[in-house]
Amino acid sequence: MNDPTITTELVRDLIADQFPAWAHLPVRPIKQQGWDNRTFHLGDEMSIRLPSAACYSGQPPKEHRWLPQLASHLPVDIPKPIAKGKPSAAYPFQWTIMHWLPGTCAALYDQKDIQNIAVDLAHFLNSLRAAPAQGGPEAGQHNFYRGGDLRIYDQELRHCLNQLGSDVDAQRILPVWDQACHSSCTAPPVWLHGDMAAGNLLISGGQLSAVIDFGNMAIGDPACDLTIAWTLFDTPARMQFQDAISIDQDTWARAKGWGLWKAALELCKGDLNQHDIITHLLA
Repeated sequence: MNDPTITTELVRDLIADQFPAWAHLPVRPIKQQGWDNRTFHLGDEMSIRLPSAACYSGQPPKEHRWLPQLASHLPVDIPKPIAKGKPSAAYPFQWTIMHWLPGTCAALYDQKDIQNIAVDLAHFLNSLRAAPAQGGPEAGQHNFYRGGDLRIYDQELRHCLNQLGSDVDAQRILPVWDQACHSSCTAPPVWLHGDMAAGNLLISGGQLSAVIDFGNMAIGDPACDLTIAWTLFDTPARMQFQDAISIDQDTWARAKGWGLWKAALELCKGDLNQHDIITHLLA
């Protein structure tokens, strides 16, 4: 199946067909688009999210099922589902309508202006891990194994290093990677976001105000959520984040492994900024 072409016109037609009571509201794309979904404003108080490909199509029902149960356990806002759109002849997947959350995407801030949310984010992740996890979806193909066994990406990481050659220091990366892979999570599974990135954090009044895009949520090993310590924060903020979050050293080792895998993968795709992230992970 080819990936659908998602346009403003398509979204207007879907709203008119399935939710005619909202057909009078303007539809416009948001400025900061993600990869898994295409997101649009619906009026001033709602948003529309549509999976961009079949591999992301399980996200809307998962978010509808679990986000309302998580919301009361978390210190900042998360998306609140309002309605679930159905597949149609024009668009083949389920899609979702949620309340619009105010705030500015952290990805739009200068790096120096987001360091003060480190403790806020640590408190959010502590609360997420403490939320009741019984019955939650276990890490697997639906969320690209975030929260599962890091070793599933061992061959991919080594292939990336071979592709990058002298552009990276494989002799320094591989011992850190091997340490991460030989570590395992023995604690009961907990909730994880699965895509902790600047684009999924909203800031208002200089504080973390909301966390969005839970499409890769699951229960499992929370290590993958901790890579943001190196991808978003400078050294002082990273130390604040680490001090505020209750994580053992083995989990930090696996977090570094997740970060190295992702950075090497993106570097192979041409994102030269990943060089700095790898340097931070190896420091």
